[in-house]
Amino acid sequence: ADAKPDQELYNILHKLSANPQNSVVIISGRDKETLGKWFNNDWNISFIAEHGVCLKNPGENWSMPEQIDNKWKKFVQPILEFYVDQTPGAFIEIKNFSLVWHYRKSDPDLGIQRAWELKDQLMDLISNLNLQIMDGDKVLEIKYSGINKGKAATYKMGDEKFDFILAIGDDWTDEYTFEALPDSAYTIKVGTKNTKARFYIESVSDVRELLHQISGK
Repeated sequence: ADAKPDQELYNILHKLSANPQNSVVIISGRDKETLGKWFNNDWNISFIAEHGVCLKNPGENWSMPEQIDNKWKKFVQPILEFYVDQTPGAFIEIKNFSLVWHYRKSDPDLGIQRAWELKDQLMDLISNLNLQIMDGDKVLEIKYSGINKGKAATYKMGDEKFDFILAIGDDWTDEYTFEALPDSAYTIKVGTKNTKARFYIESVSDVRELLHQISGK
């Protein structure tokens, strides 16, 4: 599904980032090319792409906090391609630093079964190559295990002291961020799944309303 921000969200982010007292950071599993299409380069927002692989501060170019070896892809991609052939509707997304096996367009029962088989087949390989399988919503993403959203958030914050920290996320990969932030941070999980966040919020529309209030409407 296309998760491109709509105009309302652009307006909220613009108001939040226009306040010089705010430091707005978007941490995404999307690649830097996609984020570059969605947001203008002159926005006063920091971006972290592919779960922490690439970082971009306002007015600067993209950088990589840690250099990553991509040689593992040549071992993993043929296995994913085999499971695409075995699962009608499945397809592979090749990101800069990860591979994603999507099965949301497959028969639900077959997709779940093939996902289990694929994870099982990859287990030995990923431990030897220092990789991680991220089991998302009808996706399996394989990436270098030394990178996650929490490490990226900690790296971005550095030694800077903030009097108020707010982190909101709806994906299980956001749990890394919730866990990594200081105990004083306001961490919010969207939805009612088990979480390390301190608070729940019911829906994305509620998140938008909260951000409207913080930005001063």
